[in-house]
Amino acid sequence: MKYFTGSFIFTILGLIGSYFVGHYYGGSVGAGLSALFIAFILAILEISLSFDNAIVNAVVLKEMTPVWRHRFLTWGMLIAVFGMRLIFPLLIVTFMAHVSPWEALVMAATKPDDYAKLMLGAHLEVAAFGGAFLLMVALKYFYDESKDLHWIPVIEKPTAYLGSKVEAIEVALSLIILAIISQFLPDDESLRFVKAGMAGLITYVIVDGIGSWLEASDDQMKDVHKASAGMFLYLEVLDASFSFDGVVGAFAITHNLFIIMIGLSIGAFFVRSLTIMFVEKEALTKFAFLEHGAFYAIGLLAMIMLSDPFLHIPEWVTGLSGGVIIVTSFLWSLKKNEKQLQH
Repeated sequence: MKYFTGSFIFTILGLIGSYFVGHYYGGSVGAGLSALFIAFILAILEISLSFDNAIVNAVVLKEMTPVWRHRFLTWGMLIAVFGMRLIFPLLIVTFMAHVSPWEALVMAATKPDDYAKLMLGAHLEVAAFGGAFLLMVALKYFYDESKDLHWIPVIEKPTAYLGSKVEAIEVALSLIILAIISQFLPDDESLRFVKAGMAGLITYVIVDGIGSWLEASDDQMKDVHKASAGMFLYLEVLDASFSFDGVVGAFAITHNLFIIMIGLSIGAFFVRSLTIMFVEKEALTKFAFLEHGAFYAIGLLAMIMLSDPFLHIPEWVTGLSGGVIIVTSFLWSLKKNEKQLQH
């Protein structure tokens, strides 16, 4: 429980805050309780959608220096809560409505329905960008030639082999998937989808390239810190990509930006707590296939996001399916551990 104390405290404060926000806008106790319930549901959805994010965070964090690890868990948390859950939605509306961020904030506070309409209008681009980035994350993992432990060998052995033989195969596959999906969209949406997807793909290549460049140093000590800085950047963009779908999808539940921010931020705090627990308990070492499950779940989430413009799947289904994959990988890890003990 020590890992989740701060998250539970923030949850209590956040739910109280959501009650007062609901009471302010609705003018009744019922409206306040409704807002509290919505914030709670959003928190649950965020945790279910981001459980695999916590595992991937732990994978990267264990390679970072203590200084940069602390920075991610502090600065990164501020960016996750205020940057992605408040500023990002405001910037979308700023861009879509050609208004200033302050005017977007005023619109969110005074005309939540108009604000939500603009946010949902950007859903296609958001889904394409975030889906393409997450697809690259998953493909890069499975097409890694150095990957020698396989959870599902019939899938992972061939992909690892192809990764060693075909340069940048994950980029080619991502482009092919974007091209195929765009064929199912109307002409006016198809171009927007491809442009946003390309932007997500390019963003991944740039972030990955910066990380590789920072690792290429002659001074070993500086190299460690530079590499950690690159990992920090990678994790921030990764968290943003996970947040895209949740932030936009939340407007299907409520149009109140402040309740959305509270609910999703509660989820973000629990993801942080899970990340710390995974690192300190060395869960990824003890449960060999947990990491594999996370990347399968990321690949599934990416495809759901990319197909969302013409085939919407409810957020609870997305979260549940990812959870099933991760739980299955956990059980397979336990089975592997039992076999090792028997030998």
